Amino acid sequence: MKKLQLEELNRISSDEFKQKQKFPIVVILDNIRSALNVGSVFRTCDAFNISKVYLCGITACPPNKEINKTAIGASETVVWEYCKDITTIVDRLKSEGYTMCAIEQTDQSIQLNSFEVKLNAKYALILGNEVDGVAEEILPSMDFAIEIPQFGTKHSLNVSVCAGIVLWHFIVTQTLNE
Repeated sequence: MKKLQLEELNRISSDEFKQKQKFPIVVILDNIRSALNVGSVFRTCDAFNISKVYLCGITACPPNKEINKTAIGASETVVWEYCKDITTIVDRLKSEGYTMCAIEQTDQSIQLNSFEVKLNAKYALILGNEVDGVAEEILPSMDFAIEIPQFGTKHSLNVSVCAGIVLWHFIVTQTLNE
C-alpha cells in the first residue's frame, strides 16, 4: 500500500467540475456563525458534486478569509447564492419540486439510516445555527426532519460534520440505486 500523489488522484479541473452534471441536492445554511464551518461545507459539497449552496441570514459569504481557509477553493467551484430570509428560499425550492429536509432533532425526526432517498428526487437539506439549530418557524414547511443517530452524551455534532455525514448518505444512496 502507498499513498497516492496528487497527480494520481485523477482530479478534474475547476472548469470541468462546473460543467459536470450535479446531484439534484442543494444545501441551505441558515444563520451559521462560523465562516470556518461554511468553508468546510463548501468543500464537502464540492467533494459530493452538490448542485448549489444557499447562504441565509448571518451566514458568511465568499469571498471571506475564513471560508477560504477551510474551503480551499471550493467556494469558487460550488454554485452559491445568498438570501437574507430562509423562508424565501424554502418557498421557492418547494415550488420547484424539492423535498425539504431539516437536519434536526424533532419529535418527528426520521433516523438518517432509516431515511429512504429516492433516485433522481430533488432534495434541499437545511442546516441551522450551531447553537439554535434549524429555525422553528420553517419546520412546518419541511417534508421531513432527519436526525443522525448518536450514542454518546452530547447528542450534537458540529454543523460541518453533520453536513458531511448526511451528504455522504444521500450520495451513496443515489449512486448505489443507479
